[in-house]
Amino acid sequence: MGNAGESWDDEYDVVVAGSGAGAMAGALTAASGGLRTAVLEKTGVLGGTSAYSGSAIWLPGTRVQERAGIGDSAESARTYLRALIGDGTAAHREAFLETAPELVEFLEQDPAIEFEFQPFPDYYDAPGRMDMGRSFVPLPLPAERLGERAGLVRPPVDRDRAGRGHAASKPLVQGRALIGRLLLAISATGNGEVRTGTALTDLVVEDGRVTGVVATTADGPVRLRARRGVLLAAGGFESSAELRGERAVPGGAGWTMAPDGANTGDAITAATAIGAATGLLDQAWFCPGVLTPDGLPAFTLGFRGGLIVDGAGRRFANESLPYDQMGRRLAAAEGPFHLVFDARSKGLPAISVPPVALEEQVASGRWIEAGSLAELAAKTGLPADALAATVERFNGLAAKGVDEDFHRGEDPYDLFFTGGKPGLAPVDEPPYYAAEIVLSDLGTKGGLRTDPDARVLDGSDRPIPGLYAAGNTSASFTGPVYPGPGIPIGSAMAFAYRAVQDMRRNRT
Repeated sequence: MGNAGESWDDEYDVVVAGSGAGAMAGALTAASGGLRTAVLEKTGVLGGTSAYSGSAIWLPGTRVQERAGIGDSAESARTYLRALIGDGTAAHREAFLETAPELVEFLEQDPAIEFEFQPFPDYYDAPGRMDMGRSFVPLPLPAERLGERAGLVRPPVDRDRAGRGHAASKPLVQGRALIGRLLLAISATGNGEVRTGTALTDLVVEDGRVTGVVATTADGPVRLRARRGVLLAAGGFESSAELRGERAVPGGAGWTMAPDGANTGDAITAATAIGAATGLLDQAWFCPGVLTPDGLPAFTLGFRGGLIVDGAGRRFANESLPYDQMGRRLAAAEGPFHLVFDARSKGLPAISVPPVALEEQVASGRWIEAGSLAELAAKTGLPADALAATVERFNGLAAKGVDEDFHRGEDPYDLFFTGGKPGLAPVDEPPYYAAEIVLSDLGTKGGLRTDPDARVLDGSDRPIPGLYAAGNTSASFTGPVYPGPGIPIGSAMAFAYRAVQDMRRNRT
């Protein structure tokens, strides 16, 4: 904990730790309202995991859905959320639904920010579901609009992992477009300052109130005052093997999709040091990941062929489940896991981020190639008889066009990625392939407990004055459920917006 009474190196109205979608939305809310705002980013570039994402934003009942004419409403979203998560976090749910239209109206008033509806089904068959989804995305952003600031936005995951920047003269799309547009808008206010290479280490408390932060930089520690409040939106702790182990989060720090050097739980640790309460610490936004030649995972979804087997060579789930649900099936099963497919697939029969190429994967040894299932079993260590029986059973179901075992191809989500077909192509054309699948994640979703205005709570459920949290730094109001595409980003942005609105109401 930072020492009270020491001098400040700089003073702001609002200090935001993190630079993902929630952090940047909160910073824009503050800066556009005339508050001097600092964005502190631990690494050298902005955006965190948000920049890697497809940037789906799940904010129901807004004018974006109204423009698209899809029939969405806050009431249908309420019905859907209540069916999935009950009423245990009803106050947060209502705050989220109330804020969504207001937040989108606020954002779209800025000429830098433009959204459009993009079909992507909600993840559960429950009342209020939208079969074509209710999320939206930012429009691509020409790099020239950012100018030199384009280099501040984290590149796509494949280029970032290779130490390369953005592709020359290509527009920023998806998550990079969202972060770039928010950066443009913040810059235009004249009240926002971005400080990269600045890692929060401690919170300063004076007379029971958080009044600033201590952060490390290349030039040493700095103390930054926050007259109105500190917003912690710096992601979760998915990259910390130690914290994951302590909190029994399935998967592993080496298999998360978080950027290198980010999301090690610093903000959560700083807040718990001053008495903040936590929740859901064993939870994450899970997904399957196919391992790439560098040993890192590629987020994998939208399976349209092949089958996934466990360590016993058996299927154990509908491979086309929404990725968090499939991730939870992986967590409950016994690995190692392999995606088995054949020449018919002409490469990975799924979508991966980053994309993977068959030839490169086979050459690296990550994917096993074989002329027969028996040879594939020998090379992977899978039981040959079990694998053969599993594939034979799967091929029989494929011939029927009905997955009697796990109902693959029956849900609108499954069909979305297969052009309305079941996606049950037989696996019978050699060569055969086995790609190792691991339990990856898009971030942990447990963290600081907050009230509906994103105020961080102490162990007695009292707000800690001056301290707020949003996104994966906070405990998600959806609990262990992942309702639809973009709810991590949408809820992060909504509660960051509410946090700053509360700061503006409370001047002391």
